[in-house]
Amino acid sequence: MDIAAKILVGLVALIHVYIFLLESVMFRARGVTAFKLSPQEVEQMATAMSNQGLYNLFLAVALGLGLFWPEPAVARAFVLFGLGCVIVAGIWGGITVMRTILFIQAAPAVLALVVYVLANHLIG
Repeated sequence: MDIAAKILVGLVALIHVYIFLLESVMFRARGVTAFKLSPQEVEQMATAMSNQGLYNLFLAVALGLGLFWPEPAVARAFVLFGLGCVIVAGIWGGITVMRTILFIQAAPAVLALVVYVLANHLIG
């Protein structure tokens, strides 16, 4: 895999580790500012956001497996699956929750996917 593709896939994975931390571990402390919620809303949403954060961690794990799995075909499957899921989740989040999700999640994943596909000659 081309180094630029690896860096971009790794960046998308790190973004999702951060989102996991923000939604699951730090939500009560950072939810008011990061998500523009009232303290009452943060308390009401904390459990659901923790669950949502876990799904973001799963996406990061899939991408990490894609970066480090020794068998190229399996690694490629993890990367393509992980980036595809991130793109769909980012688009859905951008439509239903907050437009900035398109730029925070979907756009980096689309860029990583394009570079990955080109670097691995998956088109043609």
